[in-house]
Amino acid sequence: MDGEVARAWQAAAAVVDPEVPVLTIEDLGVLRSVTVTGDTARAAITPTYSGCPAVDAIRCDVADALRGAGYRDVSVDVVLAPAWSTDWMTDAGKHKLRAYGIAPPSGRAAHSGPVPIALSVRCPRCGSLSTREIAHFGSTSCKALYECSACLEPFDYFKVH
Repeated sequence: MDGEVARAWQAAAAVVDPEVPVLTIEDLGVLRSVTVTGDTARAAITPTYSGCPAVDAIRCDVADALRGAGYRDVSVDVVLAPAWSTDWMTDAGKHKLRAYGIAPPSGRAAHSGPVPIALSVRCPRCGSLSTREIAHFGSTSCKALYECSACLEPFDYFKVH
């Protein structure tokens, strides 16, 4: 990555996810590419799912970040294929989720063949594996709501997909 592209990538990568404010779009793997030609910067993002309500906010925030970095002509494309996967999340992002109280995805997404099923989800607060799903959809569609039997706290689990 040349210096100018790296500078533009750094500006775009610092954009925070509006639904989970401890994560950047780089942590999530939502930022797919950045190109620079002169004073023109173009970024591509892939939302966590095609109906993600935060995609417009992320697109505007990335455009603002690139303009703030000095690019006059800016565009941000939303790319739906290939579909986003939790496999694209960084290890740092998963650590940030856990520290924030959201259980990060466990395992890898099935791209073909049998779909893996998590036998248990570790509580991000106390570490117990004695947890149960309360609702398949949590605070957002990409998370499920769980409860820990050990500390009795509810928590979101970022589903593998």
